[in-house]
Amino acid sequence: MRSHGGHLSAMIGFTGYAAGWAVLHRRRGRPLPAAPDPWDLLLTAAATFRLSRLIGKATITRPLRAPFTEVDGDGAPAELNETPCEEPGRHTLGELLSCPFRLSVWIVTTFTGARTVWPEATRTVTGALTALAVADALQFGYTTLAEHSEH
Repeated sequence: MRSHGGHLSAMIGFTGYAAGWAVLHRRRGRPLPAAPDPWDLLLTAAATFRLSRLIGKATITRPLRAPFTEVDGDGAPAELNETPCEEPGRHTLGELLSCPFRLSVWIVTTFTGARTVWPEATRTVTGALTALAVADALQFGYTTLAEHSEH
């Protein structure tokens, strides 16, 4: 039976991380921003999606995951499928770093916290990552159309 110590540590770490954003915001002395508008929600969602896949799956970011995961094989284009190492100290980090779903919780918290402290810069970053996600979708669409037209 697997110990839950690593997951408990991750939950404690996440709580501290989220609290750190709250402290940083409070020290700036600004009121909390109004509820995000739909455009900001869309940018944050698309940027979270793209950054979580970039960190958790991309071949180019494999060195970040290498100490904590083993490669199972190729995934989607320019992506890898990986399994967390079985060593107790590295397993939880392997789960976190190789799973876009797990990463997205940390990333959306980062974007949310950053938006309260640096709204313009955060909007620029989420806009750029959203543009990258749309460009990726266009690449896949183009490839699919090109393959379909060959047949």
